[in-house]
Amino acid sequence: MTLEIIRSTLAWCAVINIGLLLWWFLFFTLAHDWTYQLHSKWFNLSVDKFDTIHYTGMALFKVGIFLFNLVPYFALRIVG
Repeated sequence: MTLEIIRSTLAWCAVINIGLLLWWFLFFTLAHDWTYQLHSKWFNLSVDKFDTIHYTGMALFKVGIFLFNLVPYFALRIVG
């Protein structure tokens, strides 16, 4: 496996993950009430707890994108 294939794979992984994060954010903001009603049928959640869980999940997902996709991609761009 060449360095270019690894770089290309990391770049596409970052693009796909950022797209998923954007979709999650848009779905969460535009369909918040519907999503809350759906989840509150399964779990006993307040609106504040529901929002906290989603914002924390989005933050952790964003950190994961940076750590596992973007940082290795830029490191490989610098090296070669």
